[in-house]
Amino acid sequence: MRPTALFVLYRALSALALPFAARSAVSKLRGAGVPVERAHERLGHATESRRLGPLIWLHGASVGEAKSVLPLMAYMAQAHPELRLLLTSGTATSAQAVASRLPQDAVHQFSPLDGVGPLNRFLDHWRPDLCVLVESELWPNLLDACARRDLPVALLNARLSDKSAQGWKRFAGTARYVLRGVRFAHCQDRRSRDHLREMGLDIAEQGQNLKAMPGPSTLGPKALDTAHTELGGRSVWVAASTHPGEEEGVLDAHKRLLQDHPNLCLILVPRHPERAPEVMGLIEGKDLSVAQRSTGGTLSDKAQVYLADTMGETDLWYALSPIVFLGGSWSAVGGHTPFEPAAAHSAILHGPKYVNFSEAYAVFRLKDASVEVADATALASEIDTLLIHPSRAAQLAANARPLAQAGDAALADISDQLLSLAGIEAKETHG
Repeated sequence: MRPTALFVLYRALSALALPFAARSAVSKLRGAGVPVERAHERLGHATESRRLGPLIWLHGASVGEAKSVLPLMAYMAQAHPELRLLLTSGTATSAQAVASRLPQDAVHQFSPLDGVGPLNRFLDHWRPDLCVLVESELWPNLLDACARRDLPVALLNARLSDKSAQGWKRFAGTARYVLRGVRFAHCQDRRSRDHLREMGLDIAEQGQNLKAMPGPSTLGPKALDTAHTELGGRSVWVAASTHPGEEEGVLDAHKRLLQDHPNLCLILVPRHPERAPEVMGLIEGKDLSVAQRSTGGTLSDKAQVYLADTMGETDLWYALSPIVFLGGSWSAVGGHTPFEPAAAHSAILHGPKYVNFSEAYAVFRLKDASVEVADATALASEIDTLLIHPSRAAQLAANARPLAQAGDAALADISDQLLSLAGIEAKETHG
């Protein structure tokens, strides 16, 4: 298949933009404390050796995507110890989030930019047998480079918004050219499946959402016992994965709650910990006392707000609190997964903007497993009800927990299909 004029134009423009994109990407990682050698992974320069054996490359853009494939990676690593697994992502926070959770011998690298030079350096070094792109990472040069090398591509947990799909469909010929190397497309919802089929990818099928399989918690019993001791019996609620414009409403709700629940503690977990100075300013601006985890503050400080600005501890906060408000749902972000707090047996509250998980939240609402709150007033009112009537919080949590499926059968099926694409014989590890 010959490249379209639009693809040729994209390739030329991306080559011109590459020096500026490289400078920006490296600077962003360096600003987050990433060593310069690792930051240059974005330019395709590997910092780990390529060990012998078949290798599957999985790529997720950021924290949610990278974490979503960890149960699958663990399953494949256990079934095939000889298999090499490489996980790439583009952000410092995602690297921190997966660092301690990768299967033994699996490697994390920062993903190469979508330019010919970085991609060729990356592919020449790693020589993967399969490329697995998680969610919405449809980069034209990357997909073209894989197709030119006859490297099969799988789309996993694919999610395509209406806006993004409309853009692709306007240039149907280019979409077909770019997607020509895709051999497997597992979609997390019907909408994404339909979009991909309309773009010419007839193999697209809807399957189990990987984010419904949060996998085993890495939480150690000592951490939870310590947190309970420090809390000293105070009531607590969590606002997790909050984004700019949402913390103000969360803090307003907490101030209202403190009028009737003066010992109540809010654990505030911003989606991006590097925003801690900004969030601290908001908390102090509301005249609320605060303790900050990254600077040594503890729950025993009895602060009204505990700023949990560290990575990899969300499991702890979910396990500690019977009530969780999920951020990203009062903003254009489009919501975050409800399956992790569901697995932790928390009552789930969320805003009305959850397009990223529209089908999941529809089921949660149908099963009375979550409550939608439009604003700070509604949030305060609902939390007040749950604090006064803990049996209601327990019921919401009980309704939600079965929805966070273990997903062993789905993992086995996906694993078998990916191994087959990579030319690796699947072993019988499930019944």
